Amino acid sequence: MSATLEIQNLNVSIGDKTIIKDFNLTVPKGEVHAIMGPNGTGKSTLAKALAGHPDYKINSGDALMDGKSILDLAVDERSRAGLFLAFQYPMEIPGVSIANFIRAAKKARLPKGEELNAPAFYKELYQMMDMLKIDRKFTSRSINDGFSGGEKKRCEILQMAMLNPKYAILDETDSGLDIDALKIVSEGVNSLRGDNLGALIITHYQRLLDYIVPDKVHVMYDGHIVKSGDKNLALELEAKGYDWVKELASDAA
Repeated sequence: MSATLEIQNLNVSIGDKTIIKDFNLTVPKGEVHAIMGPNGTGKSTLAKALAGHPDYKINSGDALMDGKSILDLAVDERSRAGLFLAFQYPMEIPGVSIANFIRAAKKARLPKGEELNAPAFYKELYQMMDMLKIDRKFTSRSINDGFSGGEKKRCEILQMAMLNPKYAILDETDSGLDIDALKIVSEGVNSLRGDNLGALIITHYQRLLDYIVPDKVHVMYDGHIVKSGDKNLALELEAKGYDWVKELASDAA
């Protein structure tokens, strides 16, 4: 069985407009890949479509996790199968505490009849919160309710750490972060890197990749990948901007 997140000839539309066009990408477990591209090129659409957002229609193609298609799975089934999405703009959920939310999510992943070990859960939760420099008092606070941008992003990475996904998609995790928060979030992500996690980082700017160094970088334009390379490709984009990417896409058309 292939230990990869594989996207095959994926086409995605919103209404009557096709956003993702014949998109292909393979992210093996143990690797971190980054997708960069100008605004409006479909990066966040790709993330939401893979997670199962109902506003995005899959017209054709497939997405496979460890060799099994996930496109017919409901959103919660994709999550339980091991897919995690960290949102660019995390939602506030008043009345639902961080601890209760994560505990319910972990419990949903247990085999039928098995109970969650509460002391072990809280021990792990506090360890992860300490790593991400989240005050332990936040366990009783409603998710993202009144949080700063940095607190919201750290809460996303806390959920990722506790749920231990097979594949994680981080959609513009660096947006709205000052340099200190960026370093903390990056340290959290780096601590989770390993043979059992494949990660796809979606970003507009190179600065995040100074802290989370990717194995591969892909440049996305007009709904598909136009160039792939190593971490130096991100530096090239930072130096040149995205105009040359548009020319590259035109030449390929």
